[in-house]
Amino acid sequence: MLDIKDIYKDYKNFLNKEITLQGWIRNHRKQKEFGFIDFNDGTYLKNLQVVYDNSLSNFDDISKMRIGSAVTVKGILIESTGKQDFELKALDVILEGDCDDNYPLQAKGRPTREFLREIAYLRPRTNLFNAVFRVRSVAAYAIHKYFQDNGYVYFHAPLITSSDCEGAGEMFQVTTLDLERIAKSGNVDYSKDFFNKQTSLTVSGQLQAETFALAYKKTYTFGPTFRAENSNTKTHASEFWMIEPEIAFCDLEGDMDIMEDMLKYVVKYVLDNCKAEMEFFDSFVEKGLLDKLNKLINSKFVRIDHEEVIKILKEADVKWEFEPEYGEDIAKEHEKYITEYFNGPVFIKNWPKDIKAFYMKQNPDGKTVAAVDLEVPGAGELMGGSEREADYNKLITRMDELKMDKKSLDWYLNLRKYGGCVHSGFGMGFERLLIYLTGVDNIRDVIPYYRTPGNCDY
Repeated sequence: MLDIKDIYKDYKNFLNKEITLQGWIRNHRKQKEFGFIDFNDGTYLKNLQVVYDNSLSNFDDISKMRIGSAVTVKGILIESTGKQDFELKALDVILEGDCDDNYPLQAKGRPTREFLREIAYLRPRTNLFNAVFRVRSVAAYAIHKYFQDNGYVYFHAPLITSSDCEGAGEMFQVTTLDLERIAKSGNVDYSKDFFNKQTSLTVSGQLQAETFALAYKKTYTFGPTFRAENSNTKTHASEFWMIEPEIAFCDLEGDMDIMEDMLKYVVKYVLDNCKAEMEFFDSFVEKGLLDKLNKLINSKFVRIDHEEVIKILKEADVKWEFEPEYGEDIAKEHEKYITEYFNGPVFIKNWPKDIKAFYMKQNPDGKTVAAVDLEVPGAGELMGGSEREADYNKLITRMDELKMDKKSLDWYLNLRKYGGCVHSGFGMGFERLLIYLTGVDNIRDVIPYYRTPGNCDY
């Protein structure tokens, strides 16, 4: 069976030939003696125009077919006298599955993204979301291809865990205990729970991935992670996908090399393999998107210490909403200024120890850690990574400072005693990458079925 994508690839190869296609009616314009069907089979962003007339024996039946119906179309591909290069002159249109008149995606008007979230199971049938989720598929493949071609082992991190990687405590608990009974008694006995201990959905597969890096040298995770963070911003979701590579015998500078190389590879792969979709986004979602992405591919990413960034921000002739301070995090307005200041992507490295995670390598100054965030124009922070602390005693001391439970992480500490080495890694939220790639600015619109506070439909 032929696909529309095959025709768009080289339509002249099919001209004046009889072909058969199967798909759905996107729009139907009916006249007294002829009609036009905008036909799409899901294999290509653009529709194929199907023309039929009253010379067909089932003309009346065809003219009654409704938008959204599934059909088989047989016809001759001919050159068009209209705006398009070609169209299909129908020999027969067979109804495979009818569609009700109350079908929400009628041709009149353009539905809002907010409305489409309410019917998320139909979103892929619209041009916008058809393009978004194809780019999601291709970008995911590009990520796997990059790491597989470079000798990484794909590691499946556990989704249920007893470890809190970030130490933030914003985790979804996993339990089989009777919550109603607990609510009445006020007592929780985790020894009677399914795993005989308190467990949660993972916020990161990094710690477990480090165990594989110290066996395979290079590994990566790519899977769902969860945050029980009551946030309703455009960039936060309770369930999202993360890419987390870990590399043995790699310091912070090597980590940044890989971050830059991987990002450029994935962006270029999407541009090369989703041309119709990316042109659509550039025209209808974010003007200048293609220029932005091509500029990134050809940029040399700047590398600068956090302390120097704060100095630049403080000396800037700008009235900040949040005043930049040494030893503190930077705000969105600061990220935007820094990428504009350097006119491209910026690695901000060597962050204050007190605002970063326990596992990051402590620098000789005792005040900073070998951590890095990548800031990109138009999106801000896209990736974050660090050289991991390889010194057993320093890691113990840091965990004690933070009053962390060392017993539950004894396996992680043992990595420093059993043939440990310099190693680094980074994490990138997949949906954040998709926002950057497509220009679609809400995380709810780049994941098929979003999970946010109060939303868990489908």
